[in-house]
Amino acid sequence: MATQPPHNPHEKIEKNIGLMAVLIAVVVSFGGLAEIVPLMYQADTIKPLPGIVPYPALQLAGRDVYVREGCYNCHSQMVRTLRFETERYGHYSLAGESVYDHPFQWGSKRTGPDLARVGGRYSDDWHRVHLIDPRAVVPESNMPSFPWLEHAPIDGKQIAQHMRTLQTIGDPYTDAQIARAEADVADKTELDAVVAYLQALGKHAPRGN
Repeated sequence: MATQPPHNPHEKIEKNIGLMAVLIAVVVSFGGLAEIVPLMYQADTIKPLPGIVPYPALQLAGRDVYVREGCYNCHSQMVRTLRFETERYGHYSLAGESVYDHPFQWGSKRTGPDLARVGGRYSDDWHRVHLIDPRAVVPESNMPSFPWLEHAPIDGKQIAQHMRTLQTIGDPYTDAQIARAEADVADKTELDAVVAYLQALGKHAPRGN
């Protein structure tokens, strides 16, 4: 009489794709929770670094345009703790730098260079030319041009409303800041706003590697 092969407890799972997918999702979820939950109880992860404040009206408008145009699809804003990254970009990114980013722009996609420390690296005029015609300053660039930003006005009322919304979720905007938001962006273009946003990135990051 032939003996039956020993029962393989994994066989049922291996042959059932749906069950395997569910179990993989459960395992990944537990792994994610194990990483995320401890951070929720560490004040340093939600405490802004010295000098980090909510974006002023013009910079906030620039960030909105940056997100709208999909710049994050090619540029990360996260310097990792690897030596070749810190030597190129500067101090690795800290959670306290992104407290007022909703959503944060960390990412890992780098068709273009990381921008976490770009503030002050180039002049305003360089950024203007680069946004309007990237190849005028970087001949090998494959970045698209954004010439319409130069003539697009900023909607001051929309920025004030955005600040008000951020205030309701905890960003420490004052009523006075919100009240003068329209005046702060009056006569400014979306190009002005994006340049202001880029010039602010990394300005208060720790120095060194």
